[in-house]
Amino acid sequence: MTALDSIHALQSRMAESIIGQEKVVERLVIALLANGNVLMEGLPGLAKTRAIKSMAKNMESDFSRIQFTPDLLPSDVTGTEIYYDEGGKGQFVFQQGPIFGNLILADEINRAPAKVQAALLEAMEERQVTVAGKTYKLPELFMVLATQNPVEQEGTYPLPEAQMDRFLMHVTIGYPDDAAEAQIIRLVRGESGSKSEENPAPIPQETVFEARHEIHAVALAEPMERYLVSLIAATRRPAEFSEDLAQWILVGASPRGSLALDKVSRSHAWLNGRDHVTPDDIRAVVHDCLRHRLILTYEANAAGISADAVIDELVRQVAVA
Repeated sequence: MTALDSIHALQSRMAESIIGQEKVVERLVIALLANGNVLMEGLPGLAKTRAIKSMAKNMESDFSRIQFTPDLLPSDVTGTEIYYDEGGKGQFVFQQGPIFGNLILADEINRAPAKVQAALLEAMEERQVTVAGKTYKLPELFMVLATQNPVEQEGTYPLPEAQMDRFLMHVTIGYPDDAAEAQIIRLVRGESGSKSEENPAPIPQETVFEARHEIHAVALAEPMERYLVSLIAATRRPAEFSEDLAQWILVGASPRGSLALDKVSRSHAWLNGRDHVTPDDIRAVVHDCLRHRLILTYEANAAGISADAVIDELVRQVAVA
């Protein structure tokens, strides 16, 4: 079985337990392939936690869940040094925190104060943790899936733009349709009433590393590169592309935006069996890569213009070179 077949099998297994959220499953798999972190936003009960648990269940991985609360401390995330006294000789030994896993669920990340959110910064960007002057490397397979609730904002701590920028993608989840809702009811009813069945063998980590190697070889032709750069440029110099964009965008995407769009579009192309990126690959993922990297003007917010609507206008205004 090839790496592509194995990743498709992972995607299919996840889709069996995450009914009506095929796009969310695909985005999680793409983030895994692109070696990035995901911020997932949606109302309670839309399978955000279930999605990452399903991925961990079907892969050879260590899963950690961190429930973010106002009383959480940075050491509760990264770990801390513990003093041990044996035979009259004491020493400090580092005890790893839950961040030392493969798939990390940062549940309701905006419920914890800034100092705890900042504890994730080094781990997400540098793939390491520094405690008491010592640096500890994180596993090679590492992904943070952070969730937040778009409602019930009392007592929350909004993520600063600098930390939002460290997420490869910002994925939003909506309600399933009526047919999917009925399937969800039957699925959960069946799970609670049936005996546990033997699960198929989990996907090895080496498969993900092999897939990443193949994705690195996916071609991004010069016209596609110009198109990608033009989309980013339109967020920084919107007046050159549209009067509406100039009124809506206050701050455009950083270079992390173009890097994310490059990685994610190549992963999307590979997942769909192509060895090169097409305009459709870029357009398919541009919202997830840019919606959290744009700062909109007061006028846009007052008029109810969303980041997705701004990106829709970007796609309309920017031509393929």
